[in-house]
Amino acid sequence: MSSSIYSKEYKKVVEQLKKVRLEAGLKQIEVAEKLGKPQSFVSKVERGERRLDITELKQFADIYRKPINFFVK
Repeated sequence: MSSSIYSKEYKKVVEQLKKVRLEAGLKQIEVAEKLGKPQSFVSKVERGERRLDITELKQFADIYRKPINFFVK
């Protein structure tokens, strides 16, 4: 188990991603379709089981119409 994936900072990113998705009124499947990924990808990201790279985080930010620094302080 990698300690970095469970860092406090990363946990905050994951929490923000889920919060913003819910505020946008989007289901995981809808986000997954916009990303061209399976719904399980979004689920694993939100549970912290799948680590995002910066490009993927930018794709989420674009979908949610947020600047990337909204997620990374």
